[in-house]
Amino acid sequence: MMPLETKNIKGSPVGYVLGSAILSLFLLMTLMRGAFADWKTFASGFLWAFSISITQWVGLDIIYGWIDRRISWIETPVKKVFVQIFSFLMYSATAFAVVQFANYYIWMDVLPEKSWGWILKSLPYTLLISFIISLMFTAIGFFKAWKNAFVRAEKLKVEMMAYKYESLRNQINPHFLFNSLNVLSDLVYDDQAMAVKFIRQLSDLFRYVLDSRDKELVPLKDELEFIRSFTFLLKTRFEDKLKIDVDVQANPDEYIVPMTLQLLIENAVKHNEVSEAFPLRISVRKVNDCLEVENNLQPKSVGDDSKKTGLRNITQQFAFFSEKPIKIITSDERYMVRVPILKSLEK
Repeated sequence: MMPLETKNIKGSPVGYVLGSAILSLFLLMTLMRGAFADWKTFASGFLWAFSISITQWVGLDIIYGWIDRRISWIETPVKKVFVQIFSFLMYSATAFAVVQFANYYIWMDVLPEKSWGWILKSLPYTLLISFIISLMFTAIGFFKAWKNAFVRAEKLKVEMMAYKYESLRNQINPHFLFNSLNVLSDLVYDDQAMAVKFIRQLSDLFRYVLDSRDKELVPLKDELEFIRSFTFLLKTRFEDKLKIDVDVQANPDEYIVPMTLQLLIENAVKHNEVSEAFPLRISVRKVNDCLEVENNLQPKSVGDDSKKTGLRNITQQFAFFSEKPIKIITSDERYMVRVPILKSLEK
């Protein structure tokens, strides 16, 4: 699953200027009360304090944004806290020293080698302020990341429930059940042994639907067992008009969203002509870390309009577990859907 990040706590240029101006006035009133003696002293003192405030504020915000884009709150929160505090303190000390050297030289004509002692005396106060600011940024960033993670988890829960409902509804729909029972009624009279096998496969199919409805992912091996039951029912119904070839060997660490393959095969049967003159051929194969479901394209002249709800739901579910997208490849003669195989570590 992709890591969550917070948005940068970034202000506008106007906000930087106003915030620095207010902070500068505060510094003048608390630490430089003599600056209000006359306008010239006030102007120089204000600019002195403003240069410190603006460089600290803007610099710390830029550093925060840079760290936030590279270190995840969700994956490495402790590392992020230490890197952020250390970076803030290093920048604050360096920026403060440089700005103070410049101010002493500009306003008092004091060279750096003479102002160094005064700067060292006031440096601890700067580091203390920087430490407090870093804690504020850390707290705000952490709670924003926590809020985003909570919102994302709730969204995933809602979409998973919608997908499971849609999948269950597609599986136990009246047309599928009606067609299966029609086939079964014919088999009871014509071939009782085949009827018994048909009932067992139908039972296995519905058991899988019920067992997987509360799972986000299922082992690919279990999905393939389900597909064998499902394709058996389809082949029994369509006989030689439908050919389904499943050439997939599943590894123990391979997973998939439940009933993905069933939906893709069902869509192929639903939207294409299946007849003796135009048999439908469906191929399910494993290519590298993906599954490909391909069929020859022979759209029905009359049929249900496709809203592509099932494919859209599957696409949304896979997006939460893998960066690899679901791909649809079409031509005049074929239609193929490629879905990624999920590994156990991606769960």
